[in-house]
Parts: sequence; structure tokens; C-alpha cells
Amino acid sequence: MVLQNQMDDSSYHQRYFRPSCLPALNLRLSDWKFYEPYYEKTYDQIQLPAKLTKTPEDTLLNYFSLLREAENIAGRSCGTIGNGHIPFPIAFNFLSNNYQKKLSYQKYLHSFSGIGHTSLIKLCRVPDESTGIKFFYEIETIEAFKGKTTEYFGYAYGFIQLVHEQTGYRISDVQQLTEDFLCAPYHGWDQDGESIVDVKYGNWCKLLNKRYPTIQKGYVKHIFFHGNDGADYYFIFITLTNGTDMEIAQFRKINDENWKQVDMKPEEECLTE
Repeated sequence: MVLQNQMDDSSYHQRYFRPSCLPALNLRLSDWKFYEPYYEKTYDQIQLPAKLTKTPEDTLLNYFSLLREAENIAGRSCGTIGNGHIPFPIAFNFLSNNYQKKLSYQKYLHSFSGIGHTSLIKLCRVPDESTGIKFFYEIETIEAFKGKTTEYFGYAYGFIQLVHEQTGYRISDVQQLTEDFLCAPYHGWDQDGESIVDVKYGNWCKLLNKRYPTIQKGYVKHIFFHGNDGADYYFIFITLTNGTDMEIAQFRKINDENWKQVDMKPEEECLTE
């Protein structure tokens, strides 16, 4: 295990086998008075206040704040959990018209099966000139399923796209993947941003001439290198709770030009049979 050998045991364990201690970002809409107008209303009877979707950030923070206390756990006997099902019809209205046509309300509700609490712990706008408004997110959930006597924490991440519609910004697509806390740490370089750059753009593509020291701000890594083609390259990675670095954007420039976003695929462009 190359990466483990590069780190001492304490650092390796802390990075890959400890849960997140980040504060929750979705702490809005905590007053019960907010929910009073929506009691016993179906999703198609709800009209969102424009202030909830004024900016893309408002839309996402308010959306996940609704989901914070939403629960869809079957077979539990400990009484009411959070706000129960009340937030789901409201949250469904944060989806765009086209997205609602693809995802029925019942399928939307089913996607939360087993979840009793949701904390948004990472939110970062992704530079993406080709697809419009896009954010990276990571959530921490408390989950319990029928037949299980204990709850457990789950972590998931993905990308959310938004469009401007009606009186504000709506969610037009959500991609979500669960995090691997056991297999990922034992399989080397492709969990670490610096190693990814060295292997894919160095060993595979023979492009890397010199990699500069990483600039890290919280859970965001900025990795720069100078290429053998004379250009400079800049990559943005997000470090997940399981320690894995996820690449979210690539940029390239020559000499004093401005950075231009690119989409290089070393697996397709540099590896041959």
C-alpha cells in the first residue's frame, strides 16, 4: 500500500477511519411556524415563498434544511422522529418542473427510505461552463431500516444542478453516491489527489513536468503542475469524509493566458491496450 507507507499510522487512521466532525450547514427553517401553512397539504397544493429560492445557495441551504428533520423510517416504535413526513411535499417543490416529470412524488419519497435525519456538511459551487449552475455536496444521515435494532451514520456525496425557473432557482438534477469506508482506504493511490495527478498525468500521460505544493483550504485541495507541453494545469479536489479526494474541476493555461476549463480523461486518452 503505497499511500499508507507515505503516511504514519496515526495520520492514516485519522484520515480514513474517523467520521466527519464538520458542523451542519442546513440549520435554517427551524421555527415550527414555517410549517403551519403546509399541514395536510399535498405537494401539488404548495406554493413556495420566493425568498426560499432567491439564489442558488438559498435554494440548496433551504432545501437541505427542510430535509434535516424529515424522516421516512418504517417500523420504528420510539414515537415521532423530527418533523416526520411533513417536509417532503414542501421539499419536492424545490425540484424543477422537468425534474418532477421524471421523478414522481412517490419515487422521490421512496428515495429517503430508512433515513431519519440529514446533515449537509459540505457544499461547494463547481466551475462548469458546459452545464450551468452546479454544486458538489456531501451529507451525513442517521439511518435505520425495518428489522434493525440500531441506527447508524451514513455518508453520501454527489452533484446537484440548478436552473432558474418560476420565481427562483430550482433543482434540475441530483446525483448521489454512497461513501465506502472500508474498501477505499485499502486500495492505494486513487484515493489521494496528489497521487492521482502523479499517476494519471505523470505515469500514464507523461504530461507532468513539475507538481507544485498543494494549496488546501479546509476540505478543498488546489493542485497545480507544469506540463511537458509548456502549459500549466490546475485541479480542484474535494476531500470526502472517508478521506477520498474527488476531482471536481480541471483548468489549463499557456503562459499569461487566463485559465480555461478542460475535461481531460486520462483513462481514455493515455491508456492503451
